[in-house]
Amino acid sequence: MISYLQAVVLGLIQGAAELFPISSLGHSVIAPKLLGWDIQQNDDAFLTFLVATHLATALVLLGFFRRDWARIVRGLWRSVRRRGIAAGDTDALLGWFLILGTIPAGLLGLLLEHSLRRVFASPTSAAICLFCNGLMLFGAERLRRGAPVRHDAHLSDERLARELTPRTAIAIGTAQTIALLPGFSRSGATMAGGLLAGLSNEDAARFSFLLATPVIGAAAVLKLPDLLGPQGDGLRGPALVGALCAAGTAYVSVRFLVRFFETNRLTPFAIYCCVAGAIFTIAFAAG
Repeated sequence: MISYLQAVVLGLIQGAAELFPISSLGHSVIAPKLLGWDIQQNDDAFLTFLVATHLATALVLLGFFRRDWARIVRGLWRSVRRRGIAAGDTDALLGWFLILGTIPAGLLGLLLEHSLRRVFASPTSAAICLFCNGLMLFGAERLRRGAPVRHDAHLSDERLARELTPRTAIAIGTAQTIALLPGFSRSGATMAGGLLAGLSNEDAARFSFLLATPVIGAAAVLKLPDLLGPQGDGLRGPALVGALCAAGTAYVSVRFLVRFFETNRLTPFAIYCCVAGAIFTIAFAAG
């Protein structure tokens, strides 16, 4: 079982690391080993606890971008009602692109769920993947330097809908499936995929944040019955505390990162992941 102190620490880590491109899943697997906690990372109780923290993060993102999501949902409803996307309906178009981007991670997550549990049990594997995530971010930073610069920020969603295609939306969604491996960052992978698809730094970050809500939320809701059922006995209190902590750090993180990614570099996160990943890998291998 997870204690309340452990729930606070893991919740704070998840809420911040989910949105920073440093892999919340990797840190959630590494932290118990690093702190000497007797937690089995592939145990149902631990995975159920993570469901609660991920759901809290998804709800924070939904609330932060509530006006955007209200427009997108109305656009999707219009397209369903009319059985087609009207010319110039960028909200509907962006909504369908987000759906296309969500499908790859959803399918692979369902197909590989049991196989991925073995990876959860290995902090060493998570540390190696964290190091590789740093290398991926260095590559994304090189792409960012050559990305186009956009100045019409007030038209960002309209521009994003115009520049995306069904193929690029699926490609970006496929890129984020690497985050199913603890240590690789979902936000880092989607931003790298967006930059590789030719989006500007701002638009790649924007699509990444919007795409996070359905991806994280759907995975959490799918596993929510485990928390509410017998598997959640004795865990719901710590899960609630962890979720509240995750919500707090997620809110602070998204407020900071929305502005940070407009102009700033991915290099600090890449350096951190490479250094931390190398140190953790050596420490776990020596231990």
